[in-house]
Amino acid sequence: MNEFFEFFSFADANVRYVTLGSVLLASSSAVVGCFTLLRKRALVGDAVAHAVLPGVCLAFILSGTKNPLILLIGAFITGWLSLIAIDFITSRSRIKEDTAIGLVLSVFFGVGILLLTAIQHSGNAAQSGLDKFLFGKAASLVGDDLIAFGVVAVLLLIATVLFYKELKLLCFDETFARTIGFPVRGLELLLTTLTVLAVVVGIQAVGVVLMAAMLITPAAAARFWTDRLGLMLVLAALMGAFSGVAGAFVSYTAPAMPTGPWIVLIISMIAILSFAFAPKKGWVARLLRQRTNKTLILEENLLKLMYQLGEPDQDFYRPRPIKELLARRAIPAKTAKIGLHKLRRQGYLERQPEGWSMTMEGVSRGRRVVRLHRLWELYLTQYLHLASDHVHEDAETIEHIITPELEQRLMIELNYPVLDPHSSKIP
Repeated sequence: MNEFFEFFSFADANVRYVTLGSVLLASSSAVVGCFTLLRKRALVGDAVAHAVLPGVCLAFILSGTKNPLILLIGAFITGWLSLIAIDFITSRSRIKEDTAIGLVLSVFFGVGILLLTAIQHSGNAAQSGLDKFLFGKAASLVGDDLIAFGVVAVLLLIATVLFYKELKLLCFDETFARTIGFPVRGLELLLTTLTVLAVVVGIQAVGVVLMAAMLITPAAAARFWTDRLGLMLVLAALMGAFSGVAGAFVSYTAPAMPTGPWIVLIISMIAILSFAFAPKKGWVARLLRQRTNKTLILEENLLKLMYQLGEPDQDFYRPRPIKELLARRAIPAKTAKIGLHKLRRQGYLERQPEGWSMTMEGVSRGRRVVRLHRLWELYLTQYLHLASDHVHEDAETIEHIITPELEQRLMIELNYPVLDPHSSKIP
């Protein structure tokens, strides 16, 4: 607890620099990463992250200093050139984008490693610590770094706010944006520039190897929680900021632990939890929804079956033994019993000594399922001109998801039919 209060008191200047720097880096890159993710260009961030290394090395060779602003300018130039190279290769050849990304990434990173090796063997004492751009070292952030990163982060956020509408349209409907006269090429270059800036501003914290994770992971996690871009940007920024603070705290309490990798590890844990437990798109929610749908289909199939058994003599309330139900439809006995008992608890069935009988509510629900099944069969034969013996399976599926509005529309389109394609009465 003492370490907790010492850290969050921010009395230590180094703690302030590292924490604020990590928050700025993580949140700003997460915001830009949302647009990169929605543009389906997630691997571009990895290419840029590896392509900035030669720029850092060249900036050091030409300037002879490790001034963070000069190094950032060098990183920005080569990172931007890498994206231009990817676009050029993709548009001027038959090479696909993923292949172009792999080519550019390997070439730029190879050149960067060669330059870094040359610098390390040059005898220049100022080169000490330059290799931290490979794997990051957020704990080494100082006031000058923070000013440079803060300026870039603010520029990223301002650009996102100013061009939010245009970038949103570019991500979701590029063709429409081009049609109404938006400068699509200019917007693409703007997004390219923002992506490069986001990568450049983060390499000193997590390095070129892990920077792609900081760009994409918060955006991917936020995407599971919402379908609104504005909220997605806010959630991604908050997740990135939290991972920045948590990573800095872990590094503070355990000095042997590097800050950058812990930031990536924490945001990855947040992403995994989002993938699993997000209320609508998570794995758990999907499994529960599948289970609910499976139960609904079983219930409606049982009620439909009992209604069909009562159609010949119009006796829908006669008790039906479970053997009669299973003989008519191939349902596992255990599954059928579970469905029957659940329908009884819902008030659609009653248990009789002779078997199971429907209540008035059960007859009404069973009648509707049969009506939807036969309406859809008739629609397929009349409007899609399918053979009557080819429509049953499709109707078995669609009958469970037809809404009352669609049911009414079918009745109108089919002119309130009486018989289905098999000459069975439509109830």
